[in-house]
Amino acid sequence: MALTTKLLLRQGQALVMTPQLLQAIKLLQFSNVELAAFVQEELERNPLLERAEDLPDNEDPVPDANLDAPPADGDFNDAAEAEWSSDSFATDSTTLAASLGTEVSNAFEDDRPPTPGERQEFAEGAGLSTNSWSGSPAPAIDTEQANLEAYVAAETSLREHLVAQLRLASADPIDRLIGQSLIDSIDEAGYFTDTTAEVAARLGAAVERTEKVLALIQSFEPSGVGARNLAECIAIQLREKDRFDPAMQSLVAHLDLVAKRDYVKLRKLCNVGADDVAEMIAEIRRLDPKPGRAFGGAPVQPVVADVTVHPLPDGSWHVELNAEVLPRLLVNQVYATRVGRAKANDVDKSFLSNCLQSANWLTKSLEQRARTILKVSSEIVRQQDAFFAHGVEYLKPLNLKTIADAIGMHESTVSRVTSNKYIATPRGLFELKYFFTASIASHNGGSAHSAEAVRFRIKQMIDRESADDVLSDDAIVERLKSSNVDIARRTVAKYRESLRIPSSVERRRLKALH
Repeated sequence: MALTTKLLLRQGQALVMTPQLLQAIKLLQFSNVELAAFVQEELERNPLLERAEDLPDNEDPVPDANLDAPPADGDFNDAAEAEWSSDSFATDSTTLAASLGTEVSNAFEDDRPPTPGERQEFAEGAGLSTNSWSGSPAPAIDTEQANLEAYVAAETSLREHLVAQLRLASADPIDRLIGQSLIDSIDEAGYFTDTTAEVAARLGAAVERTEKVLALIQSFEPSGVGARNLAECIAIQLREKDRFDPAMQSLVAHLDLVAKRDYVKLRKLCNVGADDVAEMIAEIRRLDPKPGRAFGGAPVQPVVADVTVHPLPDGSWHVELNAEVLPRLLVNQVYATRVGRAKANDVDKSFLSNCLQSANWLTKSLEQRARTILKVSSEIVRQQDAFFAHGVEYLKPLNLKTIADAIGMHESTVSRVTSNKYIATPRGLFELKYFFTASIASHNGGSAHSAEAVRFRIKQMIDRESADDVLSDDAIVERLKSSNVDIARRTVAKYRESLRIPSSVERRRLKALH
């Protein structure tokens, strides 16, 4: 069969993801912190965008009515659908293109410097000599408040803290080189994550010398830094307190028994009494298992709710967006028109046109994001009304498809909206994903139970148990079945472990000690 080249015409349908649509989808799954960072980047990149709160109170942000951006005090707590169409930007782009080719307007004539005659007339009217006034503007006075963060000392990292001590502790350049390599292998918690053999091989040094330098680093502050495991970290701190006696050495060597609370074996291994074991364990608990955490790590970012829920007198719930985390952006149409009147080349015209269209689309995307979050949150509150009224025990099984079908959206959209979003309720602050839980069937039929509600029941049962009646996993299963919850023993064990509750044997041993 001969190979030939043919020209075929084929018609088909395909879904095209435009850059604007990709941006809108990306905005949906942003948390409020990520969204603030993204908006800040757009403000720096796009000269036509500005924050509404940055405008003076007496300045009208949009003297021209031709603007598609939401108002500065726009209320997104109305779940009406926003119209999405790229045609809505045609008017702005056409107007801008028409204005880009025009001559410079007379509006800028007042910016010219004064003539000598005008300078002489002004000086005589003010009672000044012409030599005392040059017509140049006075130096600007900085009315901005001082930035206090500029005077805050930079935080010292754990590595910098250790390197500074290494320079004082050793004058040998080879030991300093080995020490810096060892310090580079210490994580934020303060533990040495590499091996001395690998560091020695990498530097071409002797293993014995590398071990000595590591021992030197382990004598630095904070106490316990440079340890290879938890036992070594505790041992270093106990040696500095002069409390690493033979009994304490046996206890540190068997930290697994401490975690299991097997105090009978610990008494035999340490050859001490019950009171001494309790005192030794209390002393270990006062030590710092992560000595490097005082230096390293990113600052803790507090969670801010995206949505708030308030009860109303009639028993319903009022759902509204948190306006403090919603960026309010405006498109500076006046600036676009003013710059467009100047003479510009094709590159400048294209750049300004793209900036205008990008700014309009961003404001539309932010508005649609706010309305979508409100719509999804309102439906979640409606579905979980019993939870808000009575507590976790009344949490119902819920999945993404139920919400998506109720509000007429796709499951992927609901998934993006509920990711990294939080809702403030009278019962606390919850992630929106918290309300989507698996269902557990009823024992004798009827409606299913939420996995989170069952987990809460298990915790309640264990909290109420006494020292003489410690519930095993099988006993918990029987009690749940009597409450019409059909659950397996391995599921109970999984839920118990997720709550960090020890087994019945360990709980019985712990209650016996108290």
